[in-house]
Amino acid sequence: MDVSIDKCLRCNGKMSSIGTEKIQLGQFGLLTGYLSNLMAGGLEVEIYICTNCGKIEFFSVNESAQNELPQVKCPECGYTHDFDYPKCPRCKHRY
Repeated sequence: MDVSIDKCLRCNGKMSSIGTEKIQLGQFGLLTGYLSNLMAGGLEVEIYICTNCGKIEFFSVNESAQNELPQVKCPECGYTHDFDYPKCPRCKHRY
């Protein structure tokens, strides 16, 4: 899908780049606190704003980072899987 970033999708106004930012991935856990948030990593995005209506758009800077999730190794069985699972798909260990 080819998206033009010079025109706003809402009002067809001019989009202006306001820079890049790293967005933190993950979530706050009751027992782990911010640890799971830190382990999830981040996603670097280019931020554009419409000069007409103020709509903000985010575009991934690294195409491969968009398709790959951070991996975690299960402490029980050693199986490596996507970080966003609440438990190991192999041994069902809960994090």
